[in-house]
Amino acid sequence: MNNPQFKYPDTKAYEFVVNRLQERGVQLSDLVDIIYQSQKAFEPTLTVERCQEYLTDALHKRELLNNAMVMLELDRLTEAGQVAEPLSSIIKNDVGVFGVDETLALQIANIYGTIGTTNFGYFDRVKKGIIARYDTADNHVNTFIDDLLAAIVAAVCGKIAHQYA
Repeated sequence: MNNPQFKYPDTKAYEFVVNRLQERGVQLSDLVDIIYQSQKAFEPTLTVERCQEYLTDALHKRELLNNAMVMLELDRLTEAGQVAEPLSSIIKNDVGVFGVDETLALQIANIYGTIGTTNFGYFDRVKKGIIARYDTADNHVNTFIDDLLAAIVAAVCGKIAHQYA
C-alpha cells in the first residue's frame, strides 16, 4: 500500500549508502579519483574538488540511492546466508547471464541520459581503480557492488558532460 503520509528519508538513505560503502572499504575519494582521471582530458578546467561536489550531488538523487541500497543489501544478505536458493548461488557466483546487477546499475547511470549509459558500459568493461578490486575480490559477495561503483562513476561523468557541454 502506498502511504501518502510517509516522508522519504533522504538523509538516512544517503547516510546508509555512504556508510555501507565505507564499511565495504570504499572511500568516496576512490570514486572521485576515477571521475577526475576520466574527465580531465575532456574538461581541462575541472578540479578534484569540483568532481567531489558532482559526486555528492549525484549521491543525493533518490534514483541512485534506491538502487544503491538494494544492491548493497543484496550483496550483504547473500553473504550472510539470508537469500534463498537458487538465487543465493546465482548471486554468490556472479553468473554472467543473471544481469540483474547490471540492470540496477544501468538505472543509476541512466539518470544522466545516454552518456551515463555508455559511460557505464565503458567502466563496467574497463574496471578502473577500486571497481577492479571488487570485480576480482573473492573474500566477499561483490556481485552488485562492482556494478554499483561503475554506475556511480558513470553517472557523475555524465553529469560533468552535461555541465560542460
